[in-house]
Formats: sequence, C-alpha cells, structure tokens
Amino acid sequence: MKALRPANTIRIVLLIAFSAALALGSFWLVEVMRRQTDETLPTKQRSDPDFYAEKFNFVRMGKDGVPRYNLTGTEMKHYPLDNSYQIQKPVMYSFSKGREPMVSRSERALVENNNTEVHMYDNVVIDRPPATGSQHFQLKTSYLLILPDDEIMKTPKHVDIKVGLSTLNGSGMFANNATGEFNLSSNVHAVYQAAHPR
Repeated sequence: MKALRPANTIRIVLLIAFSAALALGSFWLVEVMRRQTDETLPTKQRSDPDFYAEKFNFVRMGKDGVPRYNLTGTEMKHYPLDNSYQIQKPVMYSFSKGREPMVSRSERALVENNNTEVHMYDNVVIDRPPATGSQHFQLKTSYLLILPDDEIMKTPKHVDIKVGLSTLNGSGMFANNATGEFNLSSNVHAVYQAAHPR
C-alpha cells in the first residue's frame, strides 16, 4: 500500500474543509431566508376557540367588590382573536343596589369588550319580580345589548314590555336602570291599566 504524498494529503484536507464550509454556508443561507420570510409574512391569527366549558357559572365583580352579574349557560367558548365568549342558553342575573335581581334569558349570547358588553340573541326574555313599590317587569325582543357596569339595556329591534297589567310596544329602546331614563324611538303603542288594589 502506497503512502499518500504530502501534496495529495493537503489537497484532500482542503477539499473536505471547502465542502464542509460550503454545506454550512448553504444551511446558514437557508435559515436566514426562512427567518426573513417568517418576518415578512403576516402571522396567522387563531380564529377557532382556545377553550370551552360546559354548564359553567361565571360571576363578574364590580370595582367595589360587589357582584355585578352572574352568568350561566350550557356551553361557553372563548375566542382569543378578540377575547370574546360565545354562550349557548345563557341565563344572566343582574344585581343593583336596593332592587330585585333582573333575570335575562336567550338562546345565545356574545360577551366582549373585557366582559362589559353582553349581546343576547333570539327569544330574549327579561324578568324582574315584583317588589315593594314596583310591579313585575317583563321584556321580550330578538336582540338586546346589556351593559351591566352602566346598568344600561338597548336595542334597535322591536320590544314587547309588560309592567304589571300594562303593556308597551315599540322599536329602538334605550333604558338606564341607574338613572330611570327610558326611551322608545318608533312605532310606540301603550295600554295602561292600573294595578288592582289589594
């Protein structure tokens, strides 16, 4: 077996070193191109829910540490894209000082804007039981936006309202429970009937 000449050995070592450098350079170039592509392409935002819960019970507290509302439902899904919650068969108990809780029900709801807006859809029914100085209150509509922190309810849709034995119908409702402000903007029809004395 012949020994390699020093000149051939140097050529082989240089060839191996050059090949290794070329391979490493190619790998580096591919990695740089991949990173630049990742940085220029828009990040795909997640549109599907990241978690869900069944038969849940959620309580939102006010800044004073007092519960503002209690929300239950058969299913809740959270969407991270806009930090919203979609709820099936929601039942919401709204609390205000010195008044009976108002109970809101619908087929589905969307909670958004850091849990300060509750959009209720389909067969919306709002009930407040009678109490001292107030009669039973019921509202029915197809859509209602509730702002529990501000004690506001509003809808551009048609509403049917019963207060005791009296009825009120119309469209474009705005109601502020804290100030007592109430307004119907169109197609208003009212039938007043005094409560029967006991």
